[in-house]
Amino acid sequence: MATPNSQNRWRQKNHLVKRQLNVMARKFVHDTLEEVAETNGLRGKGEAVTFSTFVVMALGQHATINPEAKRLLDIYREAYMKDRDIYAP
Repeated sequence: MATPNSQNRWRQKNHLVKRQLNVMARKFVHDTLEEVAETNGLRGKGEAVTFSTFVVMALGQHATINPEAKRLLDIYREAYMKDRDIYAP
């Protein structure tokens, strides 16, 4: 774990563009993030979260002009909401 001084230096250096996100998640979410990182040539779970966010944003934007993308996004959203307790901490 980083020392308080090094954490403060990081925060001061990056306060305009980055914030640390500490999230409790189930083990399989961590395992899946590691798999996403490995499969897509990413640098770890943090970048896998960023990539996943990018993909969801892109799918949402694409859904505004493509009915098939909208249909898929609706299916994924509905499936997640139905089983939310399995995925969310």
